[in-house]
Amino acid sequence: MASDTSASAAPVPGGKTVLVEFDDGIAWVRMNRPEKRNAISAELAYEMFDVIDALEVDERCRVVVLTGSGEAFSAGMDLRDYFRASDKATPVERARLFRTNAMWQWRRLLHYPKPTIAMVNGWCFGGAFTPLVACDLAIAAEDAIFGLSEINWGIIPGGVVSKAITEVLGLRQALYYVMTGENFDGRKAASIGLVNEAVPADRLRARTAELARVLMNKNPSVLRQAKIAVKYARDMSWDEAAEYLAAKSDQTIFQDPERGREQGMKQFLDEKSYRPGLGGYKRDR
Repeated sequence: MASDTSASAAPVPGGKTVLVEFDDGIAWVRMNRPEKRNAISAELAYEMFDVIDALEVDERCRVVVLTGSGEAFSAGMDLRDYFRASDKATPVERARLFRTNAMWQWRRLLHYPKPTIAMVNGWCFGGAFTPLVACDLAIAAEDAIFGLSEINWGIIPGGVVSKAITEVLGLRQALYYVMTGENFDGRKAASIGLVNEAVPADRLRARTAELARVLMNKNPSVLRQAKIAVKYARDMSWDEAAEYLAAKSDQTIFQDPERGREQGMKQFLDEKSYRPGLGGYKRDR
């Protein structure tokens, strides 16, 4: 599949350590250091931040798929950049690097306005767990290899990896893999809730595109508000969540240019042309 590089098209973001391809509303975003199993270097972090920022307002992108070039999703943080090199940097340079990495890996992805899917095509280790978890959904190849091997290096998982994994794994599972450093495959990742599902490697891209198309058929304004509501309400008390979600529902109705609630009710109650649970209401797009 070729990138959209026609003369009439807007420039394609990235191009070196991050590659972007557009295909019918899907932005396939690939970490591109295959010789290093897509380890996240300082250069990749800065470029990825720019890519994520650009795609937010790029009309060619309706769903973001994050994956890796070659045989890996990502081997995690580049140890040379994030330990040896950053130790020699000035405090300002070091803080800037870690801030930029946090920005793209979770501060932006966690509440990104467009749907995000992590497609784990191979090795996924250490720091790569953070953007994996920060994406809304995740699909892995059955033979993808996951690991939190930091214990074997004499360190603990860096960044916010320990926080990230406890968002999707139970405490026992999180502790098991952090404390043992054992690897596990895509099937196991699905069974413990790290990813939504695992499929054969030769079906991975097709299944991911299929899921992306499902998301693209939803009302984009409501989809954005729905996913943000789930993420914020998760950390609230029941009373706080009740107040917040009532206000979020009103905000969604007010801001939705499609007037989806109105259309859905009209088609269900008046026209009898829509049955909830059997698909979405008919959208005028």
